[in-house]
Amino acid sequence: MINAIIIDDEPNNIKNLELLLRLHCPEVKVVSTALNADEGIIMITQFKPELVFLDIQMPGKNGFELLQSLQDYSFEVIFVTAYDQYGIQAVKFAAIDYLLKPINTEELKIAVQKAVKRNSDHKQNVQLENLIRLLEKKQDKEEHRLVLPTSRETRFVPTQQIIRCESSNNYTTFYLESGEKLMVSKPIYEYEELLSDYGFVRCHQSHIINKKFIKSWMKEEGGYLLLQDNTHLPISKQKREFLRNSLSKK
Repeated sequence: MINAIIIDDEPNNIKNLELLLRLHCPEVKVVSTALNADEGIIMITQFKPELVFLDIQMPGKNGFELLQSLQDYSFEVIFVTAYDQYGIQAVKFAAIDYLLKPINTEELKIAVQKAVKRNSDHKQNVQLENLIRLLEKKQDKEEHRLVLPTSRETRFVPTQQIIRCESSNNYTTFYLESGEKLMVSKPIYEYEELLSDYGFVRCHQSHIINKKFIKSWMKEEGGYLLLQDNTHLPISKQKREFLRNSLSKK
């Protein structure tokens, strides 16, 4: 059993989530709720929950500002929100779970199961800390770290140390400047949008490349990208014009 707090400015949303948790997630006990960020800070401080369901868009302080007001992150967070483009991008970058309203029951159960499993480690939530740093330094992309949950560990990798990503079914392998390779169990399309603002471009169905590591565009053999480490990457016909335009802005 883990204790949870729900923070949302809509009372009906709180009641709906409480009902879903009672019906589908009996391992979660809702010990308190709050209708705004200031109340939420008081409830988190008072009850010290293991899990917080947090809305992003609220009057006054939003969910991110609530988190930035805290010092201790020894709890898990599941964001429950309407679509907010920058917010969701940041949450995905930090590999933190989120649920879009209206809540899908199966997605809720999966997110709760993952939170319960992580909470059993009783560690400071470093993914949440990374999200806070990301939000505070959103103009300084050189310092942004992408969270990569592998089978062995959760790695925090500066985006500019990633050379390329390669897909294999529903897995993506990240090739780092250090020579390391990290495999995560997420499809490559989930990273295409996340990395597009950091100088990455998709040149093929199976490949995303950091433009700074491209050495040249070779015209032989139908055309391919030659990287600084002499790796050859194919260029799909559908991506040629897009890739040419993207590289011209390099």
